[in-house]
Amino acid sequence: MNEINELDNKLIAAFDGKVLRKDLLHRIKKGTNIPTFVLEFLLARFCASDDPAEMDAGMEAVLATLQENYVRPDQANAAQSKVATKGKHRFIDKVHVRYVEKDKRHWASLENFNSQRIAISEKFYRDNDRLLEGGIWAEVTLAHNDIEEDKYAFYIEDLRPIQLSRFDFERYAKGRADFTRDEWIDVILRSVGLEPLKLSQRVKMHFIARLAALVESNYNYIELGPRGTGKSYFFSEFSPYATLVSGGQATKATLFYNNQRQKVGLVGFWDTVAFDEVGGIKVRDHDTMQIMKDFMANGRFSRGVEVIADASLSFVGNFNESVQQVVNSTEHDLFLPLPSEFDLAILDRFAAYIPGWEMPKNSSEFLTTHYGFITDYLAEAFHYQFKYTNRYEEVSKRVRLGKSIEGRDEKGIKKTICAFLKILHPSGMPTDDEFEEYVAYATECRRRVKEQMNKRKPDDEFALINLSYFKNNGEEIIVYCPESKNANATQQPVRRRLSQSDDQSGSVIDPKPAKQPALVVEAEPLPKATSIAPTVPAVIVPNPVELSEQHFTILYGDTGYSYETIIGIYLLGAKDIVIEDPYMRLPHQIQNFVRFCETVVKSNTVKKITLITGYDDNTPLADISEKLDELKQSLLELDVELDVQLNVKMHDREIRIDNGWVIKIGRGLDFYQKPGGWYEVGANDLSLRKCLETKIDIFRA
Repeated sequence: MNEINELDNKLIAAFDGKVLRKDLLHRIKKGTNIPTFVLEFLLARFCASDDPAEMDAGMEAVLATLQENYVRPDQANAAQSKVATKGKHRFIDKVHVRYVEKDKRHWASLENFNSQRIAISEKFYRDNDRLLEGGIWAEVTLAHNDIEEDKYAFYIEDLRPIQLSRFDFERYAKGRADFTRDEWIDVILRSVGLEPLKLSQRVKMHFIARLAALVESNYNYIELGPRGTGKSYFFSEFSPYATLVSGGQATKATLFYNNQRQKVGLVGFWDTVAFDEVGGIKVRDHDTMQIMKDFMANGRFSRGVEVIADASLSFVGNFNESVQQVVNSTEHDLFLPLPSEFDLAILDRFAAYIPGWEMPKNSSEFLTTHYGFITDYLAEAFHYQFKYTNRYEEVSKRVRLGKSIEGRDEKGIKKTICAFLKILHPSGMPTDDEFEEYVAYATECRRRVKEQMNKRKPDDEFALINLSYFKNNGEEIIVYCPESKNANATQQPVRRRLSQSDDQSGSVIDPKPAKQPALVVEAEPLPKATSIAPTVPAVIVPNPVELSEQHFTILYGDTGYSYETIIGIYLLGAKDIVIEDPYMRLPHQIQNFVRFCETVVKSNTVKKITLITGYDDNTPLADISEKLDELKQSLLELDVELDVQLNVKMHDREIRIDNGWVIKIGRGLDFYQKPGGWYEVGANDLSLRKCLETKIDIFRA
């Protein structure tokens, strides 16, 4: 470690017991997927000393605790055996709780323990809502259940979330008074593991901006940049009040509200919901984006009930192209990686666009060896301000913005400034110079959003891109983004005609020259990029398919037929589907039904599937019920209800869709030959599997 410097001494004196040496974390972090706030929870317990001998002993205690209580995924079986042999054992793991409808009870699971049926008392998930929405890291004591009549082997005897049990904000604010603003920036950066002496002032501001969503409610920002710059770190490792979701989880039931369960989604339980790899988000239901627009605008939405929540939304992803090429392109903009569902209405709700391409790549040279806050302590300080402080009125009284700044510009800029005040000035106000620095940065980040929207829009709706603010002396400062300041394609984008019937293809309307400012705030110059500008293929919009009745025969051995190719186009606008099939008994028949449900789910509109099936005395009802209940549970997560009805005497086979179409398949869903083995082509892709002979009739009821 480097010698303890003056800032270390000040931090130890002001926050004794709340800080630790960050190089200790680096020593144990490698080789484990445990979040930083969990590791530092243990370090604070065992290494709260400056004495080298005591610190070494504490490190040994931390490593011994991890060895004894943390289970790696490949050790799950040994962990279960340990509990069964000893009767109980304490683990450090992430705990999830889910409600299973068929059992009419809640079950817990640990990420690395490999059991989905761990009994849990109501008091634990009642006191910790987030167990049900994303899970929490905890010290959990698992005990073995010796009662043979019970259908579970393990239960949770004790559970203690790995978070501070008490936080004193007044002490935190009072301690801040002992530091200058620049010293406090360095403290914050060292607390997240970075060495500020290796970073420029501008890059420091970028890192502070990444934390904004953790302190300011209903704050939405985006950061796109190269891989390996730590964009998602703060949401996966830094704070127990943030959750990181992948694109596959971007459903309205998961994020906002599950109508079937009548439960609020992630936005109701977390301070920040961050979307990782935002460019790869797959939106199954277009309602999701509409609800997201409502929520991003004012923190509320309606799905049969009015829901109000405080969560901030953060969008982080990769930008693989040359920034300089893109800003100088007449075709592309800096929102290029985003999926098409992110329309202008969504983009306009971003308060800030952090230029991720200016961030340094993750490297050990940027890691600090000095003291910083225990991560959990700083996370609690941010959570307190997220919940209980509001700086918007203070900012509104002090800031003066220019005429080009419109409604959403003003709100976004002010909320970014509020976040900087909460992070860097938890009590009191900054100097005029410091405040103007925040205003300039916030204005630049909002301008980056507006410039790119203006580039996309064929008219002048977002043409007022010269965002500005006034200094105390009355001087107006127009702020530019450094990457696009000299890019005419961004500053004066061409206007494509909405109709080209009377003009030559590709003709444009020349924009009026933008008014040049007398004074410009510039940031550090960026190096010129040499990569080739990306090309995007033209989007071909197919003509809508005209649906008609069909009657055809599938011959024995034919391929090319799947549920999607047969019924997919007939699901347009469907909300309710009834399938009658008397034979849903054998495992492969139920697997076929699962594939059928997957096809229905992709329609994005169906809300209910009803299965009417038959049985006889030889039907293993308990086994079938267990498999269908598992399917029912997974469909509920996608906001689709499955209703299963048993009928002894039924023999008909048909699919009825509430949009009027009826599909009769002679053999029902089971018209495929069994594959010769699970490693041959067609074992998984039904369109490649050989069929049995059957007739199909598709007609309107």
